[in-house]
Amino acid sequence: MVSSVLCRCVASPPPDAAAAASSSSASSPASVDPCGGAVCGGPDHQLRLWSLFQTLDVNRDGGLCVNDLAVGLRRLGLHRTEGELRKIVQAGDKDLDGQLDFEEFVHYLQDHEKKLRLVFKSLDKKNDGRIDAQEIMQSLRDLGVKISEQQAEKILKSMDKNGTMTIDWNEWRDYHLLHPVENIPEIILYWKHSTIFDVGENLTVPDEFTVEERQTGMWWRHLVAGGGAGAVSRTCTAPLDRLKVLMQVHASRSNNMCIVGGFTQMIREGGAKSLWRGNGINVLKIAPESAIKFMAYEQIKRLVGSDQETLRIHERLVAGSLAGAIAQSSIYPMEVLKTRMALRKTGQYSGMLDCARKILAREGMAAFYKGYVPNMLGIIPYAGIDLAVYETLKNAWLQRYAVNSADPGVFVLLACGTMSSTCGQLASYPLALVRTRMQAQASIEGAPEVTMSSLFRQILRTEGAFGLYRGLAPNFMKVIPAVSISYVVYENLKITLGVQSR
Repeated sequence: MVSSVLCRCVASPPPDAAAAASSSSASSPASVDPCGGAVCGGPDHQLRLWSLFQTLDVNRDGGLCVNDLAVGLRRLGLHRTEGELRKIVQAGDKDLDGQLDFEEFVHYLQDHEKKLRLVFKSLDKKNDGRIDAQEIMQSLRDLGVKISEQQAEKILKSMDKNGTMTIDWNEWRDYHLLHPVENIPEIILYWKHSTIFDVGENLTVPDEFTVEERQTGMWWRHLVAGGGAGAVSRTCTAPLDRLKVLMQVHASRSNNMCIVGGFTQMIREGGAKSLWRGNGINVLKIAPESAIKFMAYEQIKRLVGSDQETLRIHERLVAGSLAGAIAQSSIYPMEVLKTRMALRKTGQYSGMLDCARKILAREGMAAFYKGYVPNMLGIIPYAGIDLAVYETLKNAWLQRYAVNSADPGVFVLLACGTMSSTCGQLASYPLALVRTRMQAQASIEGAPEVTMSSLFRQILRTEGAFGLYRGLAPNFMKVIPAVSISYVVYENLKITLGVQSR
């Protein structure tokens, strides 16, 4: 009954079968559509789905809860754990009432089949509509996992119904029907985001890694490649970043600093080399921040996600924001140093250590946490909007264009990364500007101590709402080159470090 719900047509027939079908299509219309349209969209399709829904709805209340699925599937000979059934309900429950009505059930099955087809296509290396032991071994090898042929055959036997030691599309789908497929390794592999793209702010939610990537140690190679890419990207866009900081702190209605004028002023004051002031500490903080953030994220995942391999969007946001807060708290004195170094005059400090010593001697330890509150508050809008936009664009692309592979290609990935980063920065920019001004307070002679709220009021009163977006132009100007450079460097470092790419 379960296997008759979805279409039995072969998704990708072998070339010879396709040729045979095309040659006989004139005399036999059914050869093009083996099911005759009865299952794959014909008039009986809804009836079949409704029949399955009623069979699973054991208490006849019009909704499928975890208990309904457990009893109903057991009657049909399908055994699923309570955790797996809970994932099915969570994946399809759009109105969050704890059960699936008929519409939600149908939507879940359709979305589920699309995900299963993506995985099947990625495993079918020969593109002959069947998966054999060699293809399973090759796919796992691409993920960094080596298994023997006997182990691959054992996997096949669990799904192979007709004893051919190969799995066709129908066998694959029947085995996984009504089984949660939330974590598709291929999508996780191809759609890395925060690891690849570095726009100078490390406030994004960390990427997921597959079980194989974690077990084989590929995760740290991704992080090292991402760190190296971030260092190169930040160094290449450092002049724009320093200009942004100068405009955030010094620009006003009376001192309307433009981009060309800002660059001219920097070069006149300290030469071309001064364009990179503050970049050293900005690059140096990548390693500790990324490491602390990743470790904190993995620990928090275990708390908010229980036994799930990957988290849902809102769980990722909570875990990522908390991990970001922990990482930022740990390295925040380096953020203050970066701002002070970027704003320094020629000869003011001999280096990072000299800058730290002078701040500690003149202002005390509290100076290293100026602007801490707006920085923490800025994590949520930045990480939340960046994640939401990226996931929305990713899912839209997967739903519309992912037919044979989840690989979006370079330009789609760059476009999604650029748009999500831009939206995240735009949402959190006023908080970032207030943070920078608070960090820079002591570097402006005679500047009074101000709080976050009083600084907001002062900016709105003297400069208007526009004053909260000073420096936005150079900030946005660096997004596209930063994303592009970090992607290119990341891909090359992956090859150097031996990370498998498909």
